[in-house]
Amino acid sequence: MARAEGYDLDKATLRRDLRSRAEDSRRREPYYAFALYPDGFDFALAILEVDLIHPDATVPEITLDWLAEMFSANDFGPPKISRTGLPVGPAVRIRQNFATGSRLRRRPGVLMETLTYGALPIGVESALMMLMSWTVSGLSKEMETIADRVAETLTVDL
Repeated sequence: MARAEGYDLDKATLRRDLRSRAEDSRRREPYYAFALYPDGFDFALAILEVDLIHPDATVPEITLDWLAEMFSANDFGPPKISRTGLPVGPAVRIRQNFATGSRLRRRPGVLMETLTYGALPIGVESALMMLMSWTVSGLSKEMETIADRVAETLTVDL
């Protein structure tokens, strides 16, 4: 499709990027993982993962405060944490940045920007987590808008 639209993509680069993203995602074992490859890009612009966290002996009840504490870090200043409501239930929204290693060993690390939602679906003991991450600078507003819109569509089937 890219060629039909006038883009000349390097298939080998695209294949390597997709394999690398899939391997990285497999290490975390989310329920769902998606990569955003806009027309003309041979690398993923963003990654979106969705997962469930179940209560256990160490955390018998999952709360929004617990989610905010467990899924935030201060790598580049304090995260921006807010509470919100999603159609699926009450949620915490965490916007933060991390230092990440470069995919090329000889290059310095890069800034990874993230937006995480931790929701407590109504009628469910588990938490629904959504993480969107990107490393292309200058797209924060656009990526946040996309993540916010996706979070509004999250559902849980009982």
